[in-house]
Amino acid sequence: MNLRDQVESLLPNWQSWYPTVFDAAVDLGILRARVCPPGSLLLSQRHASIYNEAVQAFREQWSAAEQEEQADEAARSPEESQPESDAHRVMRMVSRLSPDDLPEEE
Repeated sequence: MNLRDQVESLLPNWQSWYPTVFDAAVDLGILRARVCPPGSLLLSQRHASIYNEAVQAFREQWSAAEQEEQADEAARSPEESQPESDAHRVMRMVSRLSPDDLPEEE
């Protein structure tokens, strides 16, 4: 049974009271809103595990670049030692790669 049929079974003359079938369905209790935490609506939260897997795979493949990064962090001055996002860290590691280090395209 579709939404219109459900509304018509409860209120046969709904068109005279409501502009849309959705308004009628909400008032009749057929459609209900679900409350969810706002953070669950962010795409960055939804896809965080996929992003983390990609970063981890990159780190595993280019472990030498991560060792260079640790040496750079040790050489930084204290005012430059602010936390860096994974995206910036990955971009910095990629920028250090020579063309010979990159995989060949098929």
